Amino acid sequence: AMVNRLFLLLLIPAVSLALCPFLHSNNAEEPKTRSMLDEQQLRPSAGYDEAVRALDIQAVKEDLKKLMKESQPWWPADYGNYGPLFVRLAWHCSGSYRVTDGRGGCAGGRQRFDPERSWADNTNLDKARKLLLPLKNKYGLGLSWGDLFILAGTTAIESMGGPTLGFCAGRVDDEDGYWSQELGPTPEQEEYAPCPVNGTCKRPLGTTTIGLIYINPEGPMGQPLPEQSALEVRDVFARMAMNDSETVALIGGGHAFGKTHGACPKGAGPNPKQDPAHPWPGECGTGKALDAFTSGFEGPWTQDPTTWDNTYFTLLRDNDFEVVVGAGGHHQWMVSNATKNKPTAPAAFGKGRQDIMMLTTDYSLLHDPTGEYQKWVAAYADDQDKLNNAFAHAWYKLTTRDMGPVTRCIGPLVPPPQPFQYPLPPPPPAKDLPDFKAVAARVKETIHTAHKTLPPDEYHGAPYYGALFVRLAWQCASTFRTTDYQGGCNGARLRFSPEKDWPINVDLDKALALLAPIQSDFDNLSWADLIVLAGTVALEEASGRAFHFCPGRTDASDGLGSEYVVPMISPDGNVSSANVVSTIRDAVKIMGLSLREFVALTGGGHSLGTKHSTRSGFNGPWTADPTKVDASFFQNLLDNDWDPVTVKSTGKVQFSSREKSGLTMLATDMALKWDPELMAISQQFASDQALFLDTLVSAWTKVMNADRFDGPTHNLCANTAHPSHIELVQ
Repeated sequence: AMVNRLFLLLLIPAVSLALCPFLHSNNAEEPKTRSMLDEQQLRPSAGYDEAVRALDIQAVKEDLKKLMKESQPWWPADYGNYGPLFVRLAWHCSGSYRVTDGRGGCAGGRQRFDPERSWADNTNLDKARKLLLPLKNKYGLGLSWGDLFILAGTTAIESMGGPTLGFCAGRVDDEDGYWSQELGPTPEQEEYAPCPVNGTCKRPLGTTTIGLIYINPEGPMGQPLPEQSALEVRDVFARMAMNDSETVALIGGGHAFGKTHGACPKGAGPNPKQDPAHPWPGECGTGKALDAFTSGFEGPWTQDPTTWDNTYFTLLRDNDFEVVVGAGGHHQWMVSNATKNKPTAPAAFGKGRQDIMMLTTDYSLLHDPTGEYQKWVAAYADDQDKLNNAFAHAWYKLTTRDMGPVTRCIGPLVPPPQPFQYPLPPPPPAKDLPDFKAVAARVKETIHTAHKTLPPDEYHGAPYYGALFVRLAWQCASTFRTTDYQGGCNGARLRFSPEKDWPINVDLDKALALLAPIQSDFDNLSWADLIVLAGTVALEEASGRAFHFCPGRTDASDGLGSEYVVPMISPDGNVSSANVVSTIRDAVKIMGLSLREFVALTGGGHSLGTKHSTRSGFNGPWTADPTKVDASFFQNLLDNDWDPVTVKSTGKVQFSSREKSGLTMLATDMALKWDPELMAISQQFASDQALFLDTLVSAWTKVMNADRFDGPTHNLCANTAHPSHIELVQ
């Protein structure tokens, strides 16, 4: 018999069972929280998309080019050019992105806020943002801070002769650092992903060293060990889905520009959090120009730090380097003193020359134990065009990946869809879409017709696949995460590995087989539309409520991208109340749901069907009538006492009612009773069925349509009066 298996337990993309950012800690600083009864994503200012479309991006670029050459006395430009500073600004804003949960990246412009603004790796980037402030004020709403940071870095590369692929506009600015809290160092990060020894941090964190973008450039734990450093480089770049060729191109391409700053060992002084009025004044002399301290290393990488070329790679390959302690007190690598005609660059200020240098992370590219980095160093040293192509694509990926699909990008400089955006084919014209009411009628027929493909559950003497189709649609759509706009059912990637192989998706291939005759009988009926429609029809029939259906999804040809949106909540996880509640809260946050929406979805999904130990490892129904969605789920949950019991055949723990024999709950159901906020919502739904069903209809529609992008803030399905919308109940 079929199982409505873990509609809740199986939901939600992210990374690992971890402690929740919302729980209070013993630290002096309180976590930043928002009421999860409200929307998690900030609503952009009205008219934002339209303002971006009207923005004269070319005019902004011309202003940026002019700004780069206008050195200011309060922060003089190295080599008379702020270009390298803006490259660093854009890189460090983007480089916080991590694939594990989609957090980080430059969308939101959160480098303006703590914790990011006070990271050691972002020392003196407050000066870069100050330089850009007049342009932000000039162009207003249409030029967000996030877009301005990336456009400044991209334009800087172009102005210095470097290759770029394009520019995706549409980063919506956040109003605070809420979405960066789990990046650390914060109480939320300590709860969510603690790192006992900073410098050895593991996934889900995107860096080995909290406060740095990736790793310690001096080497592991500050030790100049290039072989070990190479392994760390590969690890952290993989945490943002970069391969070896992209990693080497980015490092060498980024380090074609500018210099490091470590005039003396005294440091940069207090960070913005420590001294908001006078952050990073610099403890070396004047603290600026020749006296600047940023990273603590000192020197340029190339002989011409404001011109794009591949000399970073030729210098790295063709010279012997030796480790020294630089003026800033850190290990760095200098060309051997035995070398004749040592390569030098012009002094950043005044006359004279300065020796080039490399960081341990640079030098590690020649000492990769796998030998792969060495191949790319040689390739880029020998072929400028190969470097140009690799860097342009890698830079665009670095700065754009957190924007999600290309359908969220705006502007005349958006390049064709890239592989990292997992593009989908365009939908057919609306007039060529199938008659979805006829499709819905076929789905209803299938719900109540037994098939050999998979024996149905039987209720009231009739076969029933409704719970199966709800589960199918939920598992397809609930991979969506609002952190980086990945996942969702558009594309129907659930048909392919890795999603089809996930334990939580057992037997969903058979659900697809049940629907296959319908899919083949209607022209232009995508699997993605059929999956969502099947779940919606089943919920509509069970609840008696009208649901809107928005067609136009198309199908992917593979499952690429799904490896990064793996389910967060596992039915095999710890059933303790603290772990379950904390994991739920973070998962709900990543999905962009409110707690109220989540509770309604739980009640809706777990009103239907039953659990089967041969599939989920659990057994028993949630309600007395598993074909009907009403308030019974919440009434049963709250009115009964529940005892933990072990399913003998699987060893998994579920909860059995003392009062109503046969009814069972999962740990994630019990969380709605254990957590006071979740229980308050459950109590409302238990006593107000109309409120519950209203919320369920809205929340289900939101999840099913979350990935239907029309620019950065608009959704193709937002207008339910549009002719493409179908109200299934007549």
